[in-house]
Amino acid sequence: MAESTVKKFSLSEVEEHSSTDSIWVVINNNVYDVTKFLEDHPGGEEVLIEQAGKNATEAFEDVGHSTDAREMMKQYKIGELTDEDKRILEERNKSWEEENASNSSWSSWLIPVGIALAASLLYRFYLSSSGAGHKD
Repeated sequence: MAESTVKKFSLSEVEEHSSTDSIWVVINNNVYDVTKFLEDHPGGEEVLIEQAGKNATEAFEDVGHSTDAREMMKQYKIGELTDEDKRILEERNKSWEEENASNSSWSSWLIPVGIALAASLLYRFYLSSSGAGHKD
């Protein structure tokens, strides 16, 4: 597809294609019509149906698709997102990353400390209630 002839789609247009009759997904700001690929998808059609009408970038990248799969995608590309919707997705990703960064810094040490404290208290309670350390 030549750059000047790339069709632009909005997220709302992509969302309209979320049934097995017509499945569109967004991956890395590109729009793909994967309807004809449902039966041939190695991971099963359910994976594509689940992502229908959505931004499937994270799901696609998490699987670690091969170079061949990435090449094959080109035949299903029908366009890309509008510039406005690209910015919207970028903002969503930024806010999610910032939120996760702040939450993970707390949870990375707070949760293990809390578990250790609870285990310590339970152990002490068990020792004191079982009479351990008391001679008869």
